[in-house]
Amino acid sequence: MRIKEGNKEADILDAAIKIFAKNGFHNAKIYKIADSAGIATGSVYLYFKNKEAILNKIFENLWGQLYMAISELKQRNDVNSIDKIDQLIDLFFNIFYNKPELAIVFVNEQINVSHVKDCKWLKYNELFIKDGENILADGVNKGIINPIINIKAFRYFLLGGIRYMLDSWAKDRKGISINTLRQNVKLIIHKGILN
Repeated sequence: MRIKEGNKEADILDAAIKIFAKNGFHNAKIYKIADSAGIATGSVYLYFKNKEAILNKIFENLWGQLYMAISELKQRNDVNSIDKIDQLIDLFFNIFYNKPELAIVFVNEQINVSHVKDCKWLKYNELFIKDGENILADGVNKGIINPIINIKAFRYFLLGGIRYMLDSWAKDRKGISINTLRQNVKLIIHKGILN
């Protein structure tokens, strides 16, 4: 077996994000990913079994990063719940700020690997959502967030809205800036959930 050299895995993932964003997961071809990464097609298979495994790793990296950040944020006692929500919004927008292709993959392709059993990203996703709900519940308990807010409904609203905004921005970055979207999400939330 050949020894893996350099940072080819990262190159493959970066190339796959571009190819998946441009062509969609089902129309993407391994040889196109390899060509974009500047490696031989066979080299891709040293790192990944198939393109589903590549997509799974993209989401594992993304949700792992989101989970680690929210986990640290949840533990902070020097920040109140609404500031934690603001930082959570910033976290989402910051991850995609210079990566519109990743935003497109995030919005359009997660469903293609959501059925894979025992994949790490699903666990990260579940833990991320749980920590987010705990931040909201803490805000309700401390009287900062309106107690009539249904936490699950708010979660669906927030995550769904951010996904839609990211998709729109990634496809037309001149139409509206990501920072304008970020600030408007915060404004809507501040006007809608504060007690």
